[in-house]
Amino acid sequence: MEFQNKTAFITGASRGIGKAIALKLASAGANVVIAAKSVEENPKLGGTIFSAAEEVEAAGGKALAVQCDIRYEDQIAAAVNKAVEVFGGIDILVNNASAISLTTTEQTEAKRYDLMHGINVRGTFFVSKLCIPHLKKAANPHILNLSPPINMDSKWFAGHLAYTMSKYNMSMIALGLAEELKQYRIAANTLWPKTTIATAAVMNLLGGQALINMSRTPAIIADAAYYILKRPSSSCTGNFFIDEDVLASEGITDLAGYSVVPGAPLYTDLFL
Repeated sequence: MEFQNKTAFITGASRGIGKAIALKLASAGANVVIAAKSVEENPKLGGTIFSAAEEVEAAGGKALAVQCDIRYEDQIAAAVNKAVEVFGGIDILVNNASAISLTTTEQTEAKRYDLMHGINVRGTFFVSKLCIPHLKKAANPHILNLSPPINMDSKWFAGHLAYTMSKYNMSMIALGLAEELKQYRIAANTLWPKTTIATAAVMNLLGGQALINMSRTPAIIADAAYYILKRPSSSCTGNFFIDEDVLASEGITDLAGYSVVPGAPLYTDLFL
């Protein structure tokens, strides 16, 4: 129970990768704050903060479900304050919540641009800001952003400039915080999958069932996050981690069990 009495604040944790990380940490004894928007289930997306909280409790952790739209600083502040009130502090922040629209510049509407930058960039920045005072008090504090290594190959900008800008900004936030917060032993890293992960976004927006069948389950990201968050925050910081590499460093090289369809070809994710 490596995370016994540790509190993880996870954005976008009502489903997908965020929920998988929540369940993994809960199975190791963590308190988990499910900070997300969904309080009523959308059949296309699945899950709410309440259903995720029930699963966290069933996995062995303690859960706090908090409705929070991270585009609004007052909602972030209320969620952080509630987390500290209930659990006494925050040890881990996982900035998972994201919006995606893989559109060219001409096809990107202002509302889509604003949504991606409001959640991915502004939200990540201000959730981090408001958690920092509490992370300073933690024994092994970590910030983990679900964002890619910064790859300046122009092909990653050409097809979906607005989205790429927003995700690289999340990575720059981690890079900046790693240096800024080093004096407080607060680690800041990013984590990104080698192959696509089976999520609602992949099903509904990207490639449908065909791409799902060429994907891995969110469990691989959850397992990689678990190993990162166990590491000493004083030395493990400023890294752009890839899930396969993290697992390999832990001696885990047989990844067949993570595939949605055993033995199927896998689709390499964006930015790699």
